[in-house]
Amino acid sequence: MDLEVHALGVRFQNPVLLAAGTCGFGQEVEDVIDLERLGGFVTKSVTVEPRAGNPAPRVTEFGAGMLNSVGLANPGLVAVRERKLPWIARHVRRARVLVSLAGHTPEEYFTLVEGLDGADGFVGFEVNLSCPNDRRRDGPPFALDPDAVAEIVAGCRARTRRPLVAKLAPNDPRLARTARTACDAGADALTLVNTVPGLMLDPRRGRPALGAGAGGVSGPALLPVGLRAVANARSAVDVPIFGVGGITGAADAVRYAQAGADLVQVGTVSFADPRAAQRIVRDLERWPEASAWCELGPRRGRSGEEADG
Repeated sequence: MDLEVHALGVRFQNPVLLAAGTCGFGQEVEDVIDLERLGGFVTKSVTVEPRAGNPAPRVTEFGAGMLNSVGLANPGLVAVRERKLPWIARHVRRARVLVSLAGHTPEEYFTLVEGLDGADGFVGFEVNLSCPNDRRRDGPPFALDPDAVAEIVAGCRARTRRPLVAKLAPNDPRLARTARTACDAGADALTLVNTVPGLMLDPRRGRPALGAGAGGVSGPALLPVGLRAVANARSAVDVPIFGVGGITGAADAVRYAQAGADLVQVGTVSFADPRAAQRIVRDLERWPEASAWCELGPRRGRSGEEADG
Protein backbone atom coordinates (compact mmCIF):
# COMPACT_ATOMS: atom_id res chain seq x y z
CA MET A 1 0.00 0.00 0.00
CA ASP A 2 1.28 3.45 -0.94
CA LEU A 3 1.51 5.56 2.22
CA GLU A 4 3.43 8.55 0.85
CA VAL A 5 2.04 11.97 1.76
CA HIS A 6 3.18 15.35 0.44
CA ALA A 7 2.53 18.19 2.86
CA LEU A 8 4.32 21.26 4.23
CA GLY A 9 6.48 21.34 1.13
CA VAL A 10 8.09 17.95 1.83
CA ARG A 11 7.51 14.25 1.29
CA PHE A 12 6.48 12.13 4.28
CA GLN A 13 7.27 8.50 3.47
CA ASN A 14 4.18 7.51 5.46
CA PRO A 15 1.57 9.41 7.50
CA VAL A 16 2.55 8.09 10.96
CA LEU A 17 4.46 10.37 13.33
CA LEU A 18 5.25 10.21 17.03
CA ALA A 19 3.44 12.95 18.93
CA ALA A 20 5.14 15.62 21.03
CA GLY A 21 6.13 14.43 24.48
CA THR A 22 6.35 10.75 23.57
CA CYS A 23 9.85 10.48 22.11
CA GLY A 24 11.91 13.30 23.58
CA PHE A 25 14.10 14.60 20.77
CA GLY A 26 14.49 11.25 19.05
CA GLN A 27 17.76 10.23 20.64
CA GLU A 28 15.93 9.04 23.75
CA VAL A 29 14.12 6.29 21.80
CA GLU A 30 16.60 5.39 19.07
CA ASP A 31 17.42 2.06 20.72
CA VAL A 32 13.79 0.90 20.93
CA ILE A 33 12.23 2.09 17.67
CA ASP A 34 13.50 2.61 14.13
CA LEU A 35 12.70 6.29 13.65
CA GLU A 36 13.55 6.04 9.97
CA ARG A 37 10.57 3.72 9.40
CA LEU A 38 8.18 6.46 10.50
CA GLY A 39 6.81 9.45 8.67
CA GLY A 40 8.44 11.54 11.35
CA PHE A 41 8.14 12.78 14.90
CA VAL A 42 7.40 15.90 16.90
CA THR A 43 9.92 16.86 19.57
CA LYS A 44 9.12 17.58 23.17
CA SER A 45 7.75 21.07 23.56
CA VAL A 46 10.60 23.55 23.89
CA THR A 47 10.37 26.54 26.20
CA VAL A 48 12.72 29.51 26.44
CA GLU A 49 14.08 28.45 29.81
CA PRO A 50 14.93 24.90 30.95
CA ARG A 51 12.10 23.32 32.93
CA ALA A 52 12.30 20.56 35.51
CA GLY A 53 8.57 19.85 35.18
CA ASN A 54 5.76 19.40 37.66
CA PRO A 55 6.03 17.60 41.01
CA ALA A 56 5.69 13.81 41.02
CA PRO A 57 3.71 11.76 40.44
CA ARG A 58 3.26 13.05 36.90
CA VAL A 59 1.32 10.19 35.34
CA THR A 60 -1.55 7.97 36.45
CA GLU A 61 -3.66 5.45 34.56
CA PHE A 62 -7.39 4.83 34.55
CA GLY A 63 -9.58 2.34 32.73
CA ALA A 64 -9.73 4.09 29.37
CA GLY A 65 -6.45 5.94 29.28
CA MET A 66 -3.94 8.06 31.13
CA LEU A 67 -3.81 11.37 32.99
CA ASN A 68 -0.54 13.28 32.90
CA SER A 69 0.88 16.53 34.19
CA VAL A 70 4.51 16.47 33.13
CA GLY A 71 4.83 20.24 33.09
CA LEU A 72 6.73 20.54 29.81
CA ALA A 73 10.02 19.33 31.26
CA ASN A 74 12.69 20.15 28.67
CA PRO A 75 16.27 21.45 28.49
CA GLY A 76 15.31 24.87 27.10
CA LEU A 77 16.03 26.86 23.96
CA VAL A 78 19.82 27.02 24.11
CA ALA A 79 20.36 23.32 24.82
CA VAL A 80 17.92 22.30 22.10
CA ARG A 81 19.66 24.51 19.56
CA GLU A 82 23.18 23.48 20.55
CA ARG A 83 22.73 19.78 21.37
CA LYS A 84 19.37 18.30 20.43
CA LEU A 85 18.88 19.62 16.90
CA PRO A 86 22.47 18.87 15.81
CA TRP A 87 21.92 15.23 16.85
CA ILE A 88 18.73 15.11 14.78
CA ALA A 89 20.50 16.67 11.79
CA ARG A 90 23.25 14.01 11.96
CA HIS A 91 21.10 10.94 12.59
CA VAL A 92 17.62 11.45 11.10
CA ARG A 93 17.38 11.35 7.32
CA ARG A 94 14.06 9.99 6.10
CA ALA A 95 11.77 10.83 9.02
CA ARG A 96 10.47 14.41 9.03
CA VAL A 97 10.79 16.38 12.25
CA LEU A 98 8.65 19.16 13.70
CA VAL A 99 9.83 21.13 16.73
CA SER A 100 7.09 21.81 19.27
CA LEU A 101 7.06 25.25 20.89
CA ALA A 102 5.36 26.36 24.11
CA GLY A 103 5.35 29.55 26.15
CA HIS A 104 3.59 31.65 28.76
CA THR A 105 3.43 34.74 26.55
CA PRO A 106 3.34 35.47 22.80
CA GLU A 107 6.81 36.98 23.09
CA GLU A 108 8.21 33.66 24.33
CA TYR A 109 6.97 31.92 21.17
CA PHE A 110 8.59 34.63 19.07
CA THR A 111 11.88 34.21 20.94
CA LEU A 112 11.80 30.47 20.31
CA VAL A 113 11.19 30.86 16.59
CA GLU A 114 13.98 33.43 16.27
CA GLY A 115 16.35 31.26 18.31
CA LEU A 116 15.72 28.00 16.46
CA ASP A 117 14.90 29.07 12.91
CA GLY A 118 18.49 29.00 11.70
CA ALA A 119 19.20 25.48 12.95
CA ASP A 120 19.20 22.34 10.81
CA GLY A 121 17.46 19.03 11.38
CA PHE A 122 13.77 19.90 11.22
CA VAL A 123 11.06 20.86 8.74
CA GLY A 124 8.97 23.32 10.73
CA PHE A 125 7.37 24.28 14.01
CA GLU A 126 4.36 22.84 15.81
CA VAL A 127 3.03 25.76 17.85
CA ASN A 128 1.54 24.25 20.99
CA LEU A 129 -1.32 26.60 21.84
CA SER A 130 -3.35 24.15 23.86
CA CYS A 131 -1.24 22.40 26.47
CA PRO A 132 -3.13 22.32 29.79
CA ASN A 133 0.19 22.28 31.65
CA ASP A 134 1.28 25.67 30.31
CA ARG A 135 -1.67 28.01 30.66
CA ARG A 136 -1.23 31.71 30.27
CA ARG A 137 -0.92 33.10 33.78
CA ASP A 138 -4.41 33.80 35.18
CA GLY A 139 -6.03 32.82 31.90
CA PRO A 140 -7.11 29.91 29.69
CA PRO A 141 -4.87 28.13 27.18
CA PHE A 142 -4.09 30.37 24.22
CA ALA A 143 -6.06 28.04 21.95
CA LEU A 144 -9.30 29.13 23.67
CA ASP A 145 -8.61 32.81 22.98
CA PRO A 146 -9.00 33.61 19.24
CA ASP A 147 -7.16 36.91 19.57
CA ALA A 148 -4.20 35.18 21.20
CA VAL A 149 -4.20 32.48 18.51
CA ALA A 150 -4.07 35.14 15.81
CA GLU A 151 -1.36 37.12 17.59
CA ILE A 152 0.93 34.16 18.23
CA VAL A 153 0.58 32.54 14.82
CA ALA A 154 0.96 35.84 12.96
CA GLY A 155 4.01 36.74 15.06
CA CYS A 156 5.63 33.39 14.41
CA ARG A 157 4.79 33.66 10.72
CA ALA A 158 6.55 37.02 10.52
CA ARG A 159 9.72 35.45 11.94
CA THR A 160 10.11 32.33 9.83
CA ARG A 161 9.52 30.93 6.36
CA ARG A 162 9.36 27.41 7.75
CA PRO A 163 5.97 25.68 7.93
CA LEU A 164 3.87 26.43 11.02
CA VAL A 165 1.49 23.84 12.46
CA ALA A 166 -0.97 25.18 15.06
CA LYS A 167 -1.88 22.64 17.76
CA LEU A 168 -5.40 23.39 18.98
CA ALA A 169 -7.51 22.33 21.95
CA PRO A 170 -10.20 19.62 21.98
CA ASN A 171 -12.41 21.50 24.46
CA ASP A 172 -12.89 24.54 22.21
CA PRO A 173 -16.64 25.11 21.71
CA ARG A 174 -15.92 27.04 18.50
CA LEU A 175 -13.16 24.91 17.08
CA ALA A 176 -13.98 25.54 13.42
CA ARG A 177 -13.70 29.28 14.00
CA THR A 178 -10.39 28.88 15.80
CA ALA A 179 -9.08 26.71 12.98
CA ARG A 180 -9.94 29.42 10.46
CA THR A 181 -8.36 32.05 12.69
CA ALA A 182 -5.10 30.11 12.89
CA CYS A 183 -4.96 29.56 9.14
CA ASP A 184 -5.84 33.17 8.35
CA ALA A 185 -2.98 34.25 10.63
CA GLY A 186 -0.48 32.12 8.72
CA ALA A 187 -0.67 28.51 9.94
CA ASP A 188 0.18 26.05 7.17
CA ALA A 189 -1.43 23.09 8.96
CA LEU A 190 -3.22 22.06 12.15
CA THR A 191 -2.69 19.40 14.80
CA LEU A 192 -5.86 18.11 16.47
CA VAL A 193 -6.05 17.36 19.33
CA ASN A 194 -4.16 17.89 22.56
CA THR A 195 -5.25 16.29 25.83
CA VAL A 196 -8.58 17.04 27.55
CA PRO A 197 -8.35 18.60 31.04
CA GLY A 198 -9.15 16.11 33.77
CA LEU A 199 -8.73 15.14 37.41
CA MET A 200 -8.12 11.78 39.07
CA LEU A 201 -8.52 11.25 42.82
CA ASP A 202 -6.97 8.70 45.14
CA PRO A 203 -10.09 6.92 46.52
CA ARG A 204 -8.45 6.23 49.87
CA ARG A 205 -7.42 9.79 50.62
CA GLY A 206 -9.60 11.85 48.31
CA ARG A 207 -6.55 13.72 47.07
CA PRO A 208 -5.41 14.25 43.48
CA ALA A 209 -3.46 11.32 42.10
CA LEU A 210 -1.02 13.70 40.39
CA GLY A 211 1.43 15.93 42.16
CA ALA A 212 0.22 19.00 40.28
CA GLY A 213 -3.46 18.22 40.87
CA ALA A 214 -5.27 18.23 37.51
CA GLY A 215 -3.76 17.02 34.25
CA GLY A 216 -4.48 16.07 30.66
CA VAL A 217 -6.49 13.02 29.60
CA SER A 218 -5.03 10.93 26.78
CA GLY A 219 -5.26 7.38 25.49
CA PRO A 220 -8.18 5.44 23.97
CA ALA A 221 -10.81 7.65 25.64
CA LEU A 222 -9.61 10.55 23.50
CA LEU A 223 -10.28 8.86 20.14
CA PRO A 224 -13.87 10.03 19.51
CA VAL A 225 -12.96 13.51 20.75
CA GLY A 226 -10.10 13.74 18.29
CA LEU A 227 -12.13 12.40 15.39
CA ARG A 228 -14.88 14.95 16.00
CA ALA A 229 -12.36 17.77 16.19
CA VAL A 230 -10.68 16.76 12.93
CA ALA A 231 -14.05 16.50 11.16
CA ASN A 232 -15.10 19.93 12.46
CA ALA A 233 -11.83 21.55 11.39
CA ARG A 234 -11.93 19.85 8.00
CA SER A 235 -15.33 21.42 7.36
CA ALA A 236 -13.79 24.85 7.90
CA VAL A 237 -10.28 24.79 6.43
CA ASP A 238 -8.39 23.26 3.53
CA VAL A 239 -4.90 22.77 4.97
CA PRO A 240 -3.14 19.57 6.05
CA ILE A 241 -4.36 18.21 9.39
CA PHE A 242 -2.41 15.98 11.77
CA GLY A 243 -4.91 13.81 13.66
CA VAL A 244 -3.88 12.75 17.16
CA GLY A 245 -5.64 11.28 20.16
CA GLY A 246 -6.42 7.71 21.15
CA ILE A 247 -4.68 5.94 18.27
CA THR A 248 -3.72 2.39 19.27
CA GLY A 249 -3.72 0.63 15.90
CA ALA A 250 -4.03 0.98 12.13
CA ALA A 251 -7.82 1.06 12.25
CA ASP A 252 -7.73 4.19 14.38
CA ALA A 253 -5.35 5.86 11.92
CA VAL A 254 -7.78 5.00 9.12
CA ARG A 255 -10.62 6.52 11.11
CA TYR A 256 -8.67 9.78 11.30
CA ALA A 257 -8.10 9.71 7.55
CA GLN A 258 -11.81 9.20 7.02
CA ALA A 259 -12.54 12.17 9.29
CA GLY A 260 -10.27 14.35 7.15
CA ALA A 261 -6.73 14.02 8.53
CA ASP A 262 -3.77 13.90 6.17
CA LEU A 263 -1.34 12.48 8.70
CA VAL A 264 -1.57 11.11 12.24
CA GLN A 265 0.48 11.31 15.41
CA VAL A 266 0.76 8.39 17.83
CA GLY A 267 1.01 9.27 21.49
CA THR A 268 0.04 7.49 24.70
CA VAL A 269 0.11 3.94 23.30
CA SER A 270 3.88 4.36 22.86
CA PHE A 271 4.36 4.29 26.64
CA ALA A 272 2.84 0.80 26.83
CA ASP A 273 4.29 -0.35 23.50
CA PRO A 274 7.30 1.73 22.42
CA ARG A 275 7.17 0.18 18.93
CA ALA A 276 3.48 0.89 18.42
CA ALA A 277 4.01 3.54 15.74
CA GLN A 278 6.25 1.21 13.76
CA ARG A 279 3.61 -1.53 14.07
CA ILE A 280 0.92 0.85 12.82
CA VAL A 281 3.01 1.68 9.75
CA ARG A 282 3.43 -2.02 9.00
CA ASP A 283 -0.27 -2.72 9.44
CA LEU A 284 -1.27 0.22 7.24
CA GLU A 285 0.99 -1.13 4.50
CA ARG A 286 -1.11 -4.30 4.61
CA TRP A 287 -4.45 -2.53 4.93
CA PRO A 288 -6.85 -4.43 2.61
CA GLU A 289 -9.55 -1.84 1.98
CA ALA A 290 -7.50 0.65 -0.02
CA SER A 291 -4.55 0.72 -2.37
CA ALA A 292 -3.28 4.06 -1.09
CA TRP A 293 -3.53 6.20 2.03
CA CYS A 294 -4.85 9.07 -0.06
CA GLU A 295 -7.93 6.99 -0.95
CA LEU A 296 -8.98 6.34 2.65
CA GLY A 297 -10.56 9.69 3.41
CA PRO A 298 -13.42 11.68 1.88
CA ARG A 299 -11.18 14.66 1.18
CA ARG A 300 -7.62 14.31 0.17
CA GLY A 301 -7.23 17.34 -2.08
CA ARG A 302 -4.35 19.19 -0.45
CA SER A 303 -2.44 16.17 0.81
CA GLY A 304 -0.68 16.07 -2.54
CA GLU A 305 0.06 19.79 -2.70
CA GLU A 306 3.21 21.43 -1.50
CA ALA A 307 2.75 24.35 0.85
CA ASP A 308 4.96 27.39 0.61
CA GLY A 309 7.17 27.00 3.66
